[in-house]
Amino acid sequence: MSRTLIIRLSAGLLALAGAWVAYTQTKQGPPPLTLNKIKDDLYEIEGDGGNVAVYITNEGVIMVDDKFEQDSQQIIDKVKSVTNQPIKYILSTHYHQDHSGGNTNFYAVAEIISTVNAHNNIVNHVQSNAANPERMKAARVTFTEETDLFLGGKEVRAHHFGRGHTNGDAMVYFPALRVLHTGDLFTSALPLIDYPGGGSIVEWPKTLDKAMAFWDFDTVIPGHGAVTNKAALMAYRDRADQVRTQLQQQIRSGKTEAQMKQFVKDEYKWADNSLNMQWGFPGLMNELK
Repeated sequence: MSRTLIIRLSAGLLALAGAWVAYTQTKQGPPPLTLNKIKDDLYEIEGDGGNVAVYITNEGVIMVDDKFEQDSQQIIDKVKSVTNQPIKYILSTHYHQDHSGGNTNFYAVAEIISTVNAHNNIVNHVQSNAANPERMKAARVTFTEETDLFLGGKEVRAHHFGRGHTNGDAMVYFPALRVLHTGDLFTSALPLIDYPGGGSIVEWPKTLDKAMAFWDFDTVIPGHGAVTNKAALMAYRDRADQVRTQLQQQIRSGKTEAQMKQFVKDEYKWADNSLNMQWGFPGLMNELK
C-alpha cells in the first residue's frame, strides 16, 4: 500500500472519528421538563407535550396524562424529587400521543384510566401523525361519563362533558384544592378540532359551559401553557365560540373551499401543513355549512 494511500485513509478515519465524537456530544435527548408546585400536594410538569398533573397521597401518586413515550424517565425523576410514593393511577384527558404516549412505559406499573372513546381512538390508531402508533397502550379501565378515584383519603374526579377537541375529552377535578385540569379543551393556542377523532367546534363552547357550571374551581391547568384561572378559561370559551361564529358566517356567505382556506390562513395563520388544516379544515367545512 502506498504511503499516499495510507495517509489518505488515516485522514479519513480521523475525520470519521471526529464526526462521531461531534455527533455523540451534540445528540440531544427529550427536551427538559419543569416541575411546578400548584397547591399543597399537587404539582404540574410542563414541557415536551401536554401538561402533567401530579397529586401525592400517602398511598401513592395520581397523575393526569403522561406526555410522549420519550418523557417517561424524566416524569419519574420529577415525581421522585417530591415523593417516595409510587405512581399508581394515570387519568388520561384524551388519546393524543403528546398526552398518552407515556402509557407504553407506565402500563405495567400504573392503572391507566380514560374515556371509552379515548381508549377506542388509540386502539384504532386514529391519530394520523402518531409515531409508532402500534406501540401505544390504551387504558384498561374506561368510563363513559364520570369516574371518581379515591386514594390515601384524597379524591379526584374525571368527567366527559361532550365533544370538543376530540370525542373523548375528559376533564379532571381536584375538589379539595378547587383545581381543574382541562386537557386540550383549553390550551394557550387557538382551538384545534380533531374531526377524525370526533371533535366539534360547535360543541366545544357548550362542553366548556357544562364543566364550568358543574364544578367549583379557581385554578386551571390547561393542556398546554401556563397554569391559570377560571377567568382565562371563560375567555378561551368565548374565543372558541367566536371562531365558530366567524367561520360559520364565512361558509354560509357562499365562500368556496379555496376562499375559506385563504381566510383561515389570513385570520388564524393556519399553514397548509398544520394540524389545524389537516384535521380541522375539512370537518369545519362540513359541520358549519
